[in-house]
Amino acid sequence: VQLQASGGGLVQAGDSLRLSCVVSGRIFHDNARGWFRQAPGKEREFVAAISRYGVNQYYANFVKGRFTISRDNAKNSVYLQMDSLKPEDTAVYYCATSRFTGSYNRDEYDYWGQGTQVTVSS
Repeated sequence: VQLQASGGGLVQAGDSLRLSCVVSGRIFHDNARGWFRQAPGKEREFVAAISRYGVNQYYANFVKGRFTISRDNAKNSVYLQMDSLKPEDTAVYYCATSRFTGSYNRDEYDYWGQGTQVTVSS
């Protein structure tokens, strides 16, 4: 199983980015998809998750109203639309798959991508 994240970059505060993550390989107990992020010197933290068929979305408080998670199961992909970016959103963003419906807990995610860097300048 491989997860390939893309779409990161260097933007200014207030700009938007759309991250994509393509999952290849067969996953047993495939359920939710999630995005996490890790800033230098900080632990990896939950950003957003989406249930298997996209019915339910879960967000960290600090991104509610700014980020939108979506998925396209036909393309085996999950996306993160990030609007109104702030300098504090600067981090490496990781996509992951979970056997659970939707979890905030990184320990409940089974497969991880390599990460894509997002840098927001002020």
